[in-house]
Amino acid sequence: MKEVRCSSFFRVLILSLALPSFADPVQDQVRFRQYYRQLFPDLTLQDYAQGVYAIDPVARESWLAIEEFPPYEAAVEQGEALFNTPFKQTGNRYADCFPNRGIAIAQNYPLWDRRQGEVVTLARALNDCRLKNREAPLNDERGDLASLLAYMSYTSRGQAINIIVPEDDPRALAAYRQGKDFYYRRHGRLNFACATCHVQNAGKRLRSELLGPSLGHTAGWPTYRLKWGETGTLHRRFRECLTQIRAEPPPAQSAVLRNLEYFLSYMGNGIPVTGPSTRK
Repeated sequence: MKEVRCSSFFRVLILSLALPSFADPVQDQVRFRQYYRQLFPDLTLQDYAQGVYAIDPVARESWLAIEEFPPYEAAVEQGEALFNTPFKQTGNRYADCFPNRGIAIAQNYPLWDRRQGEVVTLARALNDCRLKNREAPLNDERGDLASLLAYMSYTSRGQAINIIVPEDDPRALAAYRQGKDFYYRRHGRLNFACATCHVQNAGKRLRSELLGPSLGHTAGWPTYRLKWGETGTLHRRFRECLTQIRAEPPPAQSAVLRNLEYFLSYMGNGIPVTGPSTRK
């Protein structure tokens, strides 16, 4: 009976959420969370910060053991050193580009930039800061940028995700709608949407892997993935997922992936930041 109810609710969710022209972010968020409350009634909103480990007790034990000596510590240390190193051309530091000098602000990204008229992720803001200080941009998926993000996320641990879609700016709503549309649209030769795995089949197995829920997906990034052997960015994971379903992935930090992050992060408002984290 539970499976029938969840399947029925999923159809209602898709009908109410998957039409971007009728998107209302607040109503979307309510329906999105209601679906997961029915699917995983024992979880609190804060539990979703743990990703798939919130619903996989066996994998959770291994994850907790790894977290005792987290493999992303080196990235945090390197990120802190980079964050505090003056730029060669101007003598400024990353802190000079951000509110609160960049400390404990990761929970507010991605944000809507009225002046630029687009979504700005924290990764994009870091590279914008570099360009402003006449430095070359960093790789959007790994390396120094991932380390900087690891440090900045670490300073925001425990802070609730707080993404705002301004009601008085139709451009912001359009960006939110594009991110939502991408999330529910089917892609690639396998004809999968993001929601196919992480909403419709959340909690089920794909081969040996348990599929985690999308709620809270952005809370733990950047992430040290055992598969990668290094810390990588959320957009690296977006692109990897699209490649796995035989789709052509947009570039990291492209507008469409920034808007996708905007939508998913808004769905996760109130969930605590746990990045950087470790995943399989």
